[in-house]
Amino acid sequence: MADRPEPDLHPTGPATRAEICVLACAEAFRGDGEIMANPIGTVPVLGGRLAAATFEPDLVMTDGGALLVTNPLPLGVPDAEKAVEGWNPYRAMFDVVWSGRRHVMMGATQIDAHGNQNIAMIGDPQRPKAQLLGFRGAPGNTINHATSYWVPNHSPRVFVERVDVVTGVGYDRAAALGPRSSRFHRIPRVVSNLAVLDFETPDHTLRLASIHRGVSVDDVVAATGCALAVPDDVPETPVPTDSDLALIRDVLDPTGLREREVQA
Repeated sequence: MADRPEPDLHPTGPATRAEICVLACAEAFRGDGEIMANPIGTVPVLGGRLAAATFEPDLVMTDGGALLVTNPLPLGVPDAEKAVEGWNPYRAMFDVVWSGRRHVMMGATQIDAHGNQNIAMIGDPQRPKAQLLGFRGAPGNTINHATSYWVPNHSPRVFVERVDVVTGVGYDRAAALGPRSSRFHRIPRVVSNLAVLDFETPDHTLRLASIHRGVSVDDVVAATGCALAVPDDVPETPVPTDSDLALIRDVLDPTGLREREVQA
């Protein structure tokens, strides 16, 4: 197998696949208003900060630690100046989580057609083949507030018929809990390196919402190992504007970390 070529860490010209994914992640936060945005991972963090710097200025953003900041912090710049607007220690986060006033974008090692997510382990729970992150905050996140997902390498190993263990709660399990226990449950979108997906079907199952430039519907279907609703007309994922690209390249990610995360 040929070695994967090194990405261009300082691209110029048209938007790259990574930059399209950044904007797609930003769009997950559109309409959220004044809530806490907690994107996790390079591309999601860039997306959240892009949203806050453009169409969602009321988003409350963190520095990745315990500070709430108002300026668009660049990634990969450890001494970047922070315009601090508040302190958010770990113990205070739960007041935000339990109120539904938070939107987290997490990763997913496995995800199924109902939005159940696995980041804990692979294989039989009695004898797992691989230990991953563990359950972490996924159960509480998915029940208590909006949770979107980022998948940098869309494949049948990620989009599966049945996850090996449920860490993040999908629509079927949330419905079984009843409205009192799942009143804040919502999965706005799943962004992958190939497409944007959502659960906008009558039974809240996985749907293809858009395909990234250079990707076909057949590419996405072949890379998806679970049921996928495919509309008759699937649009292309929006491409960043010149002003978006300037923010991404010059302000938010001057060291080009985004290009290392996306499998094109």
